[in-house]
Amino acid sequence: MAKKASDAGGGRAQAVHRALKRAILDQALSPGSKLPEDSIGERLGVSRTLVHQALVRLSEEGLVDLRPNRGATVARPTLEEGRNLFLTRMALERLVVETLSGKLKPEQIEALSAHIAAEEAARTAHATSIRLAGEFHTMLAQMTDNTSLIRYVDELVARSSLILALYGRPHSSECAVSEHRDLLDKLIAGKTEEAAALMAHHLDSITTRALLPKEDSMNIKDVLASYAAAEGLA
Repeated sequence: MAKKASDAGGGRAQAVHRALKRAILDQALSPGSKLPEDSIGERLGVSRTLVHQALVRLSEEGLVDLRPNRGATVARPTLEEGRNLFLTRMALERLVVETLSGKLKPEQIEALSAHIAAEEAARTAHATSIRLAGEFHTMLAQMTDNTSLIRYVDELVARSSLILALYGRPHSSECAVSEHRDLLDKLIAGKTEEAAALMAHHLDSITTRALLPKEDSMNIKDVLASYAAAEGLA
């Protein structure tokens, strides 16, 4: 059995939250999937109380729907909500671009370049590609050192993964990765307006990819097995 995470400072609660969030962002837990606290707790080796705390936090982040007497499910936003979400991201991420343009430090450029390389390596894995693409945007936000901007971009990017899981058509990951590479080049060069225009085009193109929701069957205990191991849970 894997060594359990420490309870100190809410370590296990954070580990449960991370495991569930990663499973959702990886699309291992698909939108609309039920999230029974007893099954999750048994799989992760934690109490239902810790599971509930994690689900509440995920609900606050827009990734889980909690309804009285009906339990929790992975959030299933509508297509219209998705379009509005990406419009909001366009405004916030323009601010990210304006903040970073011409100001990236060498270590930040190196980190972003390495991440883009990871995206290229994962281009044939659809769910992983979506997650890594989202992480590129959250990395940019984190580099602004603007706490509010970081929080909102992180939450919107996470919820975007649900939109793409539900409505996203398979698309060329090489396209998205090349846009990230071009965006980084423009940020390094301080070409603010060109970078902002590319970011807007990049996000706008996602809203044009839509299809009917996908339905998948899954066993939550099986799905969470690898995430439990990764977080040092049961």
